[in-house]
Amino acid sequence: MVIVHPDKDFLADINGKLKEYVLEELNIRSLDPCNDTLKYASLRAEPDFSVLGKRLGKSMGIVAKEVKAMSQESILAFESAGEVVIANQCLKRSDIKVLRDFKRPDGKTETEIDVAGDGDVLVILDLQHDESLFEAGTAREIVNRIQKLRKKVALEPTDTVEVYFQSLDDDASISLGVLRSQESYIREAIGSTLLQFSLMPAHAVIIGEESFHGISNMSFSITLARPALMFNEKAILSLFSGDSKFAHNLQTYLLSRDHSNLKSEFQEGNGKKMVDSIEQQPAAEVVLGEHVFLTVGDYYVAEKSG
Repeated sequence: MVIVHPDKDFLADINGKLKEYVLEELNIRSLDPCNDTLKYASLRAEPDFSVLGKRLGKSMGIVAKEVKAMSQESILAFESAGEVVIANQCLKRSDIKVLRDFKRPDGKTETEIDVAGDGDVLVILDLQHDESLFEAGTAREIVNRIQKLRKKVALEPTDTVEVYFQSLDDDASISLGVLRSQESYIREAIGSTLLQFSLMPAHAVIIGEESFHGISNMSFSITLARPALMFNEKAILSLFSGDSKFAHNLQTYLLSRDHSNLKSEFQEGNGKKMVDSIEQQPAAEVVLGEHVFLTVGDYYVAEKSG
C-alpha cells in the first residue's frame, strides 16, 4: 500500500505509530509513504462557485477560467502557500477545490491496482494475488478464534492448554498449507504448537471446542484440552524386555498421577523419575523426552525433529 500526501508530518504519523495497526488490520505486506503527489496523480483546480459566486459577481467567469487553467506546479504552490492571486483576487484554500486524478502506473490494469482519495490523501493498493498474504491473514483469523474460545471457557492468560485444529472441508489441503507456512507465527501467538486433531489422545481432557464456517473460505473446529501425557511405547517396552503388561501398567500409573505434580517430580529429578511403587512389577527409570512426554506438543516436536 502507498499513502500519498504532501504533508511530511502526516506521513510520519502513518509510517510511525499507526503503521503496525494498519498493516495488521488491512493484511498488507508493506506501507510506503510518498509526498510526491505528481508521481501517482494529476492535479486539477476547480473554483468553489458556492463560495465565490456572490463575492466576485461579474468577475467570477474570468477567475473561474484562470483557476481551471492552473498548472500542476501552480496548484502545488497554492497548496503550500495557502493562497493565490488570480485576476487581482486573493483566493484562499476555501475558495479552490484541488482534485487528484489517479494516474495508473504503466503496465498495471484496473484489476491489479486500485485507489481511493479523500482531500489531500491518496491511498493506492496493489490488488495482485499474493498467496503468502492470504495465508498470513488466514492464520490471524485462526488465532483470533482461538483467543475468543479461550475467553469463552473462562481461561486465564496464564492457563496452559493444548490447542487442536481439525479441517471440516472436503479438501483440507488449503488449511494444511496455511498451518504449515504459518506454524511459527501461530505458535508464538497462542504460546504452543497448533496440533492436528488426530494427535489428541483418548485420555485428553477437553475444556472447550467450537466449529467455525466461512473463515477465509474455510471451515474448521478448534478444541482446547488440558496438557496430556504422550508415550513412546516402543521405548517403554524396552524397559521391561518387551513385556507389554508391565509397559501398560507403567502408562496407567503415570496417567493416574496429577499432571503438575508429575511435572515437578521430573524437574526435581533432572528429567528422570524412578517408578518403583507398582506391585509385582520391577522398578523402571522413566526418562522425560525418551519414554514419556508431558504434552502432545512436546511429543509432536520430538517426532518432527527426529
